[in-house]
Amino acid sequence: MNIDSIIKSISETTDRIAKEASILGAYEIAKDRYAEIGVDTDKAIETLEKTPISLHCWQTDDVIGFESTAGLSGGIQTTGNYPGRARNIDEVRNDIKFAKSLIAGNHRLNLHEIYGDFGGKFVDRDQCEPKHFESWIQWAKENNMKLDFNSTSFGHPKSGDLSLANPDPAIREFWIEHTKRCRRIADAMGKAQGDPCIMNIWVHDGSKDQTVERKRYREIFAESLDEILKEDLPGMKTCLEAKLFGIGLESYTVGSHDFVAGYCATRKLMYTLDTGHYEMTENVADMVASLLLFVPELMLHVSRPIRWDSDHVTIMNDQTLDLFKEIVRADALGRAHIGLDYFDAAINRIGAYVIGTRATQKCLLSALLEPLGKLREYEDAGKGFQRLALLEEAKTLPFGAVFDYFNYKNNVPVGAAFIPAIEKYEQEVTSKR
Repeated sequence: MNIDSIIKSISETTDRIAKEASILGAYEIAKDRYAEIGVDTDKAIETLEKTPISLHCWQTDDVIGFESTAGLSGGIQTTGNYPGRARNIDEVRNDIKFAKSLIAGNHRLNLHEIYGDFGGKFVDRDQCEPKHFESWIQWAKENNMKLDFNSTSFGHPKSGDLSLANPDPAIREFWIEHTKRCRRIADAMGKAQGDPCIMNIWVHDGSKDQTVERKRYREIFAESLDEILKEDLPGMKTCLEAKLFGIGLESYTVGSHDFVAGYCATRKLMYTLDTGHYEMTENVADMVASLLLFVPELMLHVSRPIRWDSDHVTIMNDQTLDLFKEIVRADALGRAHIGLDYFDAAINRIGAYVIGTRATQKCLLSALLEPLGKLREYEDAGKGFQRLALLEEAKTLPFGAVFDYFNYKNNVPVGAAFIPAIEKYEQEVTSKR
């Protein structure tokens, strides 16, 4: 059975399950309840349908890519050895296509440079070109997806502890050239799809133990970035990602939050806010309003830290809910791009894909269903009791019925119906790898 046949059979099952669950009746009740507090559920669903999430290709194969079969190195790590990892470009694409069939809406795909179509040949990082991603551009078009992109500075003999911040001119120039080429690839993608490709720059640069050259490395990093960004490429947008520390680089990170915030603010560059890159006690949602005062746009990499950057599957928890509520409250959906960045190899990888994406959608829908107009009215009038009371009452409104209808309307599994679908895919596809 091919991938399209599997998707078709699941779609038929989805329709049957949805009808049996009385989704429409439950939604009408929920719609009336929300209308009582001034919330239009149809409008919230419409907004959610129009908001794409950039799916991270590396969830399919544990961030290995097609350059080699070696595992990660350079400040990051995937844990777990669940069977069925995608091993080549066709398997990665099939897994993405299948996962997408279980998620409502039209979404984007985020690629790392190491996922190029290299034709079985070794292409070093400073030699990558748009031609190595032409088949991805065509595949994305055929599957109604637009592409985003990432340079890849880790997992390479020249990675070491420092890449773009390396005092060695030869090493530094290698990574500058790599990143320049990645921006050109992103530009080609954006022009082909008629929509800017967002390219993220993250480097692992740092030190395992104490350094006496904090300022020097950051000066070099800033100079490298300035050189990279000189080229005007209208088909893409560049964003820069901060990090707290990396595995094996625990004492010092060149691209820290304060460095990246300062760089993006002074260069008017998009800031990548990865929710896994901060301490558990930090309120990442609170950063949104501050950053949006000084940077043009945000790229969200939605993840779930258990112990710092453990990259667990995103769930509908307080941190993610707060993040999206702040995006909506700040009227920032037009300035915030949503992507995922976790890689769990301990459970079924397709299951992780679907859980995380649907959880992100749940959090955004919850934010869109907040009675923001009335809450603002109470706040402006100094009615603190009424504001808090309404915030609390909104928590128990029938949100689940609205999310079920959203999935039903888009002909994807409702509720837990995606579980047997993924089990079937595992039985017929991934277990045979």
